[in-house]
Amino acid sequence: MEEIEDSGAEVLGAGMLDSNPDVLELEIDDGDAAIVRRILDAHFADADLLVAEAPIALPQVFVSDMDSTMIGQECIDELADFAGLKAHIAAITERAMQGELDFAQALHERVALLAGLPESAIAACLDERIRPMEGAVTLVRTLKAHGAQCVLVTGGFHAFADTIGASLGFDRVVGNRLEVADGALTGKVLGDIVDSTVKRTVLETAVAAHGAGAVSLATGDGANDIPMIRAATHGIAFRAKPKAREAADGRIDRGDLTAILELYGIARDAWVTG
Repeated sequence: MEEIEDSGAEVLGAGMLDSNPDVLELEIDDGDAAIVRRILDAHFADADLLVAEAPIALPQVFVSDMDSTMIGQECIDELADFAGLKAHIAAITERAMQGELDFAQALHERVALLAGLPESAIAACLDERIRPMEGAVTLVRTLKAHGAQCVLVTGGFHAFADTIGASLGFDRVVGNRLEVADGALTGKVLGDIVDSTVKRTVLETAVAAHGAGAVSLATGDGANDIPMIRAATHGIAFRAKPKAREAADGRIDRGDLTAILELYGIARDAWVTG
């Protein structure tokens, strides 16, 4: 507390949430949110947290990344394994998520390497490799039950995201489309690429549809998610790469996705688990 007040802020109150005695809530006046977040991060490095400029209200719009956020895998890396190229493609994916490569260029490069792979590999990959992140179903369905519109937006592919989005309970899915001809991938992507700019636009459009003052939540893990994380009322980095983590209002490093519900103060008996 002393260090926070030394930064020029005033701690007006501190106490454990009634809904969850493991969550500490601080009310701070005249503080710089970024400075407060850095102080908390330095002292509670393994704690999940959210720092907001205004009293925390439940989101009316929830927009999330898919790969390594709502699911535990990177779909293109797992699909590449069916072509014997996982190590090579995964290395490109990691650099793109770290913000070291242009996202669109990296996506085209990876998809080109999959040319000739049977379309049936997609269904096999979904069935054998892709699993929801722990807490994903509960997070999405609970936020929906509390009035949020939930949108899954991914730099990955509709061939995966449509199935994943439906199974988790998302209202809408935005993603890229793989070109298929004669039962095989052509190595091309159809239409414009869903990149960081598109992700931010999806968030802003959904918020605008709800009207002025709508509260939004965005979650993601990579550099491609930074613009939408910054644009959201509450941007939360989930087990994220350093650049995304630094850009976010909050982070989940320790818990699963239901930690977000705890930070919002939603009591566990109000969670929708399936």
